[in-house]
Amino acid sequence: MKLLLTHTPHMREQYYGARALSELRSLAEVVLHEGDDPLDASSLIAAAAGVDLVVSDRLTPGPAEIFSGLPQLRAFLRCAVDIRTIDVAAASRAGILVTHAAPGFVASVTELALGFMVDLSRGISRATQAYRAGRAPEVRMGRQLSGSRLGIIGYGAIGRSLAGLAGHLGMEVLVSDPYVTVPAGQARQVPFETLMAEADIVVCLAVATEATENLIDARALARMRRDAVFINLSRGNLVDEAALAAALAEGRIAGAAMDVGRAPDQMPSPALARLGNVIATPHIGGLTPPAIEAQAFDTVGQVRAILAGTVPEGAVNAESWSRRP
Repeated sequence: MKLLLTHTPHMREQYYGARALSELRSLAEVVLHEGDDPLDASSLIAAAAGVDLVVSDRLTPGPAEIFSGLPQLRAFLRCAVDIRTIDVAAASRAGILVTHAAPGFVASVTELALGFMVDLSRGISRATQAYRAGRAPEVRMGRQLSGSRLGIIGYGAIGRSLAGLAGHLGMEVLVSDPYVTVPAGQARQVPFETLMAEADIVVCLAVATEATENLIDARALARMRRDAVFINLSRGNLVDEAALAAALAEGRIAGAAMDVGRAPDQMPSPALARLGNVIATPHIGGLTPPAIEAQAFDTVGQVRAILAGTVPEGAVNAESWSRRP
């Protein structure tokens, strides 16, 4: 069995790791992508010629033409949760299995959320920047997390993890998610509009779908209090960035923090990141060794299952998989 790992050398080091690669090589003949840029459709077809399996990084798309252009391909495994750039319908028509990795980054992203909450509440980055610039920082009253009200939009694995930590810190937790029922005692479930109006800290963790496109728009932001702050750890698609920039520039909310945005690879947009009341990190929420290895080894397990002739965990179109080994 022959396998293509699409990660560039840098992405392979940062987002896959030597241990998982060694495990892959024990299962199959592994072809590596050695270029500095992600593979586009035509270069992916060329690189995957004669390959049975593709293990794809998050930057490599899976458009329809690759599934019709690779007659030997049996499965396309995404080493990430997000498969929106994979044409699953085209893969299904070709009988090719598509999978995604499990979210092994829950603890990592939760911890970054907590860091953002502390920084926005106490002005750590702001004071550090002032000292580095040779200025005396402005002494401002901070917000104590204990006793504050946290609003979580989207009650998935990360939302539940963050809610648990916030409860231990003495925070009141509000949750808005129309697709789940929050068990009694975990948080107070409220409508979206109520959360935006009442929370001191709003954390966006909802899934990116057509329904959540620009969920955080001018109307939503207008509901927030002037001393409230906004954190995005989901996807840039959920935020109307022009509306957020205006709210921040006009002081209608106190600040924002983001690890994602509408720049390439879901990076924060530079225009937003440079604002003085914004904290931005370059999409590093899941960039810790345990988180990366969890997803990489998840794909290793999927390869092992495919070689055994079974449907792996993470399969999204198993009913259409006709190109089995």
